[in-house]
Amino acid sequence: MALDFRSLLADHIPDGGRGARPRRGKYDFAVAYPDPVSLPHDKIMECLSEALSETGDDLAVYPHPQGNTPLREYVAEKIKRERDINATADDIILGNGSGQPIDMISAILVNPGDVVITDEWVYGGTLNTLRRHSADIRGVSSDEEGMDPEALDFEIAKAVQEGKRPKYVYLIATFQNPQGFTITKRRREQLLEVTHRHGVPILEDDCYADNRYGGEQVTSMYNLDDQNSVMYVGSFSKIIAPGMSLGYMTGPDDVLDRAMTVKSGRISEFTAMAVEKFARRYLDAHVEEINSIQRVKRDAMLASLGENFGTGAEWSDPDGGLYIWMKLNDDADMVSLSAKALEEIDVGFHPGTNYSPDGASGRSYIRLCYGYNQPEEIEEGIGKLGDFLAKEGALQS
Repeated sequence: MALDFRSLLADHIPDGGRGARPRRGKYDFAVAYPDPVSLPHDKIMECLSEALSETGDDLAVYPHPQGNTPLREYVAEKIKRERDINATADDIILGNGSGQPIDMISAILVNPGDVVITDEWVYGGTLNTLRRHSADIRGVSSDEEGMDPEALDFEIAKAVQEGKRPKYVYLIATFQNPQGFTITKRRREQLLEVTHRHGVPILEDDCYADNRYGGEQVTSMYNLDDQNSVMYVGSFSKIIAPGMSLGYMTGPDDVLDRAMTVKSGRISEFTAMAVEKFARRYLDAHVEEINSIQRVKRDAMLASLGENFGTGAEWSDPDGGLYIWMKLNDDADMVSLSAKALEEIDVGFHPGTNYSPDGASGRSYIRLCYGYNQPEEIEEGIGKLGDFLAKEGALQS
């Protein structure tokens, strides 16, 4: 008789399965892919070849536990120059994208049932990580300036009264996913005042900060913090290629030291060598190039939404990132309509439930990504989507 592993499964692991790879629409507004045409294949190959010729023998030994040292040195220089963060290579831990550092931070801070506070709508990957750690996730409302400080104060005080002081507040402060806003400097300072008063740290996910198409840069929350209470993660995924999956973290010494005890595996030295060479030689120019491309795509989607939806929906107008957040009719069920749209008009998008801490709210919202398709395809796809949602009665009256 075959062993029944179901009786051995850990209690805190959520249900799931392998399944088939999700189908992608011709008009793929579902996943935040960067522009595929501008991927720097030749330059990456050039940099990898050069790195291998210089230090390729290092592949015969395991790299530094925190990741490739030259790349950590580059990251320290980059976040000092661009995000006003003072750190050395010793203060940087590399990870698989920003997701692994977020998982590491959650592993060392979050016990089952612990409260973690997020935005009312926030990146689904982090929500899934928090669910895997059996966190009690509580969403807080926001406006065009970012998370509401009074609502955050209330939510923290409520948790404290329950004997559950939150373990951290998770914020994508710049080009929030999926809502698109950037938290203003004034609002960042207000949020820090609230968290300082309650003794609650912040996890700042800054992985979209490079993708700015307009507006003024806002300094990092890490820089504004004067109580050593902010943990910081970033990523190369949206500025080089998601397939290279390299990110990083920094933070207080106690967090970095303990995070290394739960770090699983080492980052590919092969990938890190290529990224470090590419970043030093080409990254600034490449970011400028892709931002010019994605600015045109964002503008194409915003113009198409105005032309095809009019007053039938409400949507964000972000200065950067890859997302537009849209509100449809209150009664619209965008969960079922997302599957129907993919089948009938070949348009992919994600329903708002994917970004809700409770996994159920947000059925009348959708997230649209503009990074993958070309501008003319965006215009075609948004036109099809507008006609489809009008036919389905999902538009606001």
